[in-house]
Amino acid sequence: MKDNNDMPGHLARRFQQIAVAVFLAEVGDAGFDLTPVQYAALATIKANPGLDQVTLAGLIAYDRTTITGVIDRLVQKGLVERRPSSRDRRARELEITDEGRRTLRKITPAVESAQRIMLRGLSAKEGEELMRLLRKAIAAGNELSRAPLRDAQL
Repeated sequence: MKDNNDMPGHLARRFQQIAVAVFLAEVGDAGFDLTPVQYAALATIKANPGLDQVTLAGLIAYDRTTITGVIDRLVQKGLVERRPSSRDRRARELEITDEGRRTLRKITPAVESAQRIMLRGLSAKEGEELMRLLRKAIAAGNELSRAPLRDAQL
């Protein structure tokens, strides 16, 4: 039996724990109350005005059934609005609010700082290599995920 530190799943889980803790600390110190998933959703909504929740879930590789709670919290915070879809009466389109735009603009330095802290034990070249290898491993396993990453189909 291998040691946990020789198992990619264990190391990925540990890095995720660290990444979330660092993100929350940096963002919290900057005066914001957003989780990494809420931030990803908000940034993606800004980049894709009018997308629906199912498309959003695919774009950030998040479970379609639990994305509703993420959007509910962003709406409660006044960062996102739901509007009736112009294409599908049953669907709701998501739009970032002015407050959501201001929040993204102001939170960016904290998010960027968190990313640097996550890689602080690595040289710049090692950080780039880690990112390349993570992207490669994730692409190879994307379809194995409960919430695979999907392209926008707006």
